[in-house]
Amino acid sequence: QVQLVESGGGLVQPGGSLRLSCAASGFTFSLYRMSWYRQAPGKERESVARIAGSGGITNYVDSVKGRFTISRDNAKNTVYLQMNSLKPEDTAVYYCNAYLFQDYWGQGTQVTVSS
Repeated sequence: QVQLVESGGGLVQPGGSLRLSCAASGFTFSLYRMSWYRQAPGKERESVARIAGSGGITNYVDSVKGRFTISRDNAKNTVYLQMNSLKPEDTAVYYCNAYLFQDYWGQGTQVTVSS
């Protein structure tokens, strides 16, 4: 049974940092491209960052470049999203995604950036 379980969300002030984690099980983690998506109220879900199975290739949406870092630990079947210099516009539900010919999704974790 495939499971993706996100954690690490919460309320943070502008300029602050959070680290999201996504623990995966039920599939061969190292073969899958892993991504973080987010969805703000009233907006479509967007891809924020992705990382290849080997961890050697990463991509980011322009709005988070230089502030967010995606990484993975294939020994722990976990992908991370380090978020620094957070802005109110980063407020959203963040979802973990695994892709190899089909998509798997986590349940999401809320990130709220507000003073």
